[in-house]
Amino acid sequence: MGVLVSRLSNGMTVATERLPGIETVALGVWIKSGSRNETDDEHGIAHLLEHMAFKGTGTRSAYDIASQIEDVGGEINAATSVETTAFYARVLKDDIPLAMDLLSDILTDSIFDPEELRREQHVILQEIGAAHDTPDDIVFDKFTETAFRHQTLGRSILGTPDTVESFTSDQLRAFMDRQYAAERMVIVAAGSVDHDSFVKLAERHFGGFRARSESPIPRYASYVGGDYREFRELMDAQVILGFEGRAYHVRDFYASQLLSMILGGGMSSRLFQEVRERRGLCYSVYAFHWGFSDTGVFGIHAATGKEDMPQLIPVIIEELRKAGQRIDRAEVDRARAQYRAALAMSAESAGSRASQIARQIMLYGAPVTREELMDRLSNITVERLTDLSARLFATQPTVAAIGPIGTLSPFETIRDSLGYVEAASPRRIAV
Repeated sequence: MGVLVSRLSNGMTVATERLPGIETVALGVWIKSGSRNETDDEHGIAHLLEHMAFKGTGTRSAYDIASQIEDVGGEINAATSVETTAFYARVLKDDIPLAMDLLSDILTDSIFDPEELRREQHVILQEIGAAHDTPDDIVFDKFTETAFRHQTLGRSILGTPDTVESFTSDQLRAFMDRQYAAERMVIVAAGSVDHDSFVKLAERHFGGFRARSESPIPRYASYVGGDYREFRELMDAQVILGFEGRAYHVRDFYASQLLSMILGGGMSSRLFQEVRERRGLCYSVYAFHWGFSDTGVFGIHAATGKEDMPQLIPVIIEELRKAGQRIDRAEVDRARAQYRAALAMSAESAGSRASQIARQIMLYGAPVTREELMDRLSNITVERLTDLSARLFATQPTVAAIGPIGTLSPFETIRDSLGYVEAASPRRIAV
């Protein structure tokens, strides 16, 4: 049957997909609002709000929320990203009404008790400290912070100790009232679910939700690039070399996805074979491409010992240069196969499928079929990928490195070896 989509009386989107052979249901509410929607004095509030949603409502305590879902063997959770926040549950099909009632309760009647707030602020301070003590995590925060300097897109989702400790219950309510509205929300269920029954349930619980958001659209992001280095006495170094990527909507988004797989998407990829297998310069290397609504980042992450640092980046740069000259058809076919397999595997997980449908509706206004995605990928040629590589890797880079990095080449040396030539005026390359 595929994905079925309806609208509630207030305009909220509801989508379901029945997955054969599955007796459970993954359902949730996705909101098109994340850390990027925060003002300067709200840094970290979206993530704190996600935590506080489970800390009590007008009719349920924090324990009630946890025990009621677990009494039926279900689970409930939430997640905050740069551009979205999600509240979701996984239950047996007969327990959909309970899960929907819990989700609506935390989104419409959370009380944000001050005592619970103080405890949760302390928990997040521990989370911030743990992230700082984990170089292979914090290097990604420093990478995006450098790539999008002084912009909300580049800030850590967790916030800072000062901002997190400053938030009050009233600020949480104000942020929720400003950001959460039907026009920016999607309710999705995947698994053993009947669409018409689910829509009626959604109307009962969410049909009265405010229709419009008064929050302004986030400022357009501007990729800046640059250099971040933090010396630490560690056994290994974490290094990311990155460039401006492509937004979800632009022509080269899927080409960038394939390119990241060709360069560093598995054990047969170019970087893994050349950098790790043939030369033994690191114990981990891979490429990634993250798309956002108006920009993106393409990066290569490597973890290595300090003795191999001088050789590592030059070898990576040489592989990037080669990609702008030649990419084999077999590499493209392999990347397409990886993408196709990933889509098939995600479709077998109700949770992954629900999340995928929600993201597609928020980004494109409608779900995208697997056939549509594969058609887009099949139109990507070898010539297009080599052209993309030549353009992408000759732009202003971003370098982020943490650990024993004293022998890492200066930023200017890395930038010049990529062939970057600064334009007289800023030039956007997303096409």
